[in-house]
Amino acid sequence: MNNQLSAAAKASIFIAIGCVVALWFVPMWRIDLAAPQYPEGIRMQIWINDVKGDVDIINGLNHYIGMKTIHKEDFREFVYLPIALAAFCVLGLLVLVRNRRKLFYAWTGLLLAMAALSMYDFWKWEYDYGHNLDPTAPIKVPGMAYQPPLIGYKKMLNFEALSQPDIGGWCFIAAVTLLTAVSIYEWKRAKKTSV
Repeated sequence: MNNQLSAAAKASIFIAIGCVVALWFVPMWRIDLAAPQYPEGIRMQIWINDVKGDVDIINGLNHYIGMKTIHKEDFREFVYLPIALAAFCVLGLLVLVRNRRKLFYAWTGLLLAMAALSMYDFWKWEYDYGHNLDPTAPIKVPGMAYQPPLIGYKKMLNFEALSQPDIGGWCFIAAVTLLTAVSIYEWKRAKKTSV
């Protein structure tokens, strides 16, 4: 039985690595906020190693409702994520050199696991950020939590929040989708050749 990768799988490795490398150059996620006092909106962009945008304005607003301030130094993910993604790219090149279907499946599984773990970690951060409020905050609304949406839209007091992938996030989603689709193709191809 032929366990080697097809040309499509080999090409997908290069494309997926390119999509992941793009994360060093473009933001991965964004949270947009709009309110009557900010008709032009304010934005926070999350990169793999930084948080940028109107972070100072957001921190100033969050002080009133007791939310923690956002600082790059508070995120251990900004240290680990670039390392994990770089290791993923190096492993991809190893899969290409070894040219084995099972290694390709494992590599794809690793990216899926990284995606799931990243989304869980982001949700956990948002939950803590929106629920663990300073009891001495100037504005208190009993029973109110300010957890931003993981994905999509949410209204919080007079603010509307929209959380969604940015350019880098779409690149990452493209890599996950591509490798998953090619893994299915490889599996079907293997079944045909084994009959």
